[in-house]
Amino acid sequence: MISALPKIKYTDSNNFFLLAGPCAIEGEEMAFKIAKEIESICDDLKIPFIFKGSYRKANRSRLDSFTGIGDEKALKILAKIGQELNVPVVTDIHAADEAEMAAEYVDVLQIPAFLCRQTDILVAAAKTGKFVNVKKGQFLAPSSMKFAIDKVVESGNNNVWVTDRGTMYGYTDMLVDFRGIAEMQEFGKPVIMDITHSLQQPNQSSGVTGGKPKMIELIGKAAIATGADGLFLETHHNPSEAKSDGANMLPLNELRGLLEKLLRIREAIL
Repeated sequence: MISALPKIKYTDSNNFFLLAGPCAIEGEEMAFKIAKEIESICDDLKIPFIFKGSYRKANRSRLDSFTGIGDEKALKILAKIGQELNVPVVTDIHAADEAEMAAEYVDVLQIPAFLCRQTDILVAAAKTGKFVNVKKGQFLAPSSMKFAIDKVVESGNNNVWVTDRGTMYGYTDMLVDFRGIAEMQEFGKPVIMDITHSLQQPNQSSGVTGGKPKMIELIGKAAIATGADGLFLETHHNPSEAKSDGANMLPLNELRGLLEKLLRIREAIL
């Protein structure tokens, strides 16, 4: 199914595919710098790559949190990256009326986990004809994602993926149940593991989300070992300076080493 995605490369390599980039588009220079480095690494390793960047962050804990540089400005940067680097691009949408707008600039529309049950958003995304990546709600069992997938497919779009990003554990932590990968694969669609958001520690008393980035490699290894079709991760040259979700990002200079380890696991289980 991923082979039908425009501009995707290396679909015959038997590798997992990768959705990666910064949490949010903070500016053109930073976005291109990150995209070029990831694309170069994935090109060397023959990993199908989709560049990820949010044009706006709608789900923020505090009113003073960074939300974006302007929708049109950020979407144009995403489109420019897709065109100049010849890579597909994915971004989140937050309401049904954003689907058509975002679809003019990107190849994949992503439905945030908290919105995965919102029928109008799923239907609107499906009707654009773009690929749709639905993140599993932190509050849902893997089996419940069948109905999210059905909404997209029954709206006339078979190009749908599902992404696990962990399950709430108490009020301020997340856990990953790796049985969910196999369970969701039974629906016949590619299953992706979000190895950075699954390490979030949301709802902190400071109003700033925490995280456990030292465990990114652990989650990635387990995801590949249990058969995930793709991986999602957020990365930045300096996560401590990122304007959004820096607490659970992978430093970009660690990406190549991580992917090389994960490819060895992938080769071993095939």
